[in-house]
Amino acid sequence: MVHSSAYPDNPHYITRNGWLRAAVLGANDGIVSVSALLVGVAAAEPDPRVILVAGVAGLVAGAMSMAAGEYVSVSSQSDTEQADIKREEMALRDMPEAKFEELVEIYRSRGLSSETARTVAHELSEKDALAAHVRDELGLSDIHIANPLQAAITSGLTFSVAAAIPVIAAFFAPSALIAPTVLVVTVAALAALGALGAKAGGAPLLPATLRVVGWGVTAMAVTAVIGWVFGVNV
Repeated sequence: MVHSSAYPDNPHYITRNGWLRAAVLGANDGIVSVSALLVGVAAAEPDPRVILVAGVAGLVAGAMSMAAGEYVSVSSQSDTEQADIKREEMALRDMPEAKFEELVEIYRSRGLSSETARTVAHELSEKDALAAHVRDELGLSDIHIANPLQAAITSGLTFSVAAAIPVIAAFFAPSALIAPTVLVVTVAALAALGALGAKAGGAPLLPATLRVVGWGVTAMAVTAVIGWVFGVNV
């Protein structure tokens, strides 16, 4: 997709939102959930073979669950969008004059004069009335419209790659140091994820990194506290 910008060296990053959200979500979940699982297994049975089996099982199950969840949830969003588009299409067929005035009012509310708003609405309606209403009334475009398959593939792949990091760290760490090794590697991986996500989205690095690390560590801490309260190794 072409990134329109007033400056050739200053592209817009909003076109990446669809896959970037799924990528960060999948990677963050992969790191945190599998790390918590490995710490629990290591506390109960520090055998590297057992830890590897548990980690790989968590990786595969989590990746499939993440991909399926993303596909189902984004498909629901897509169904809603398509239903609204269908309603707009029917309304344009049944009451074109009312829909035209609605478009004029939208442009007027954005600061155009009545005459200019009517001219713009007329010219856009002549070209593609449905596209004008979908974009300006519903707020949908090629950039924002839901893509279930893209979200599912992106989330599943990033979950797998990210979850492999604590699995590898646990497998190669000394038996007595598996838990602290996984924790250190997890924090480092979360920091890298936050920085990469910010870089891909053209956002400031520090706030994004602190956000990912903070919430990831919090999630693991809550898991550890629950395990301690109930006397379970987690």
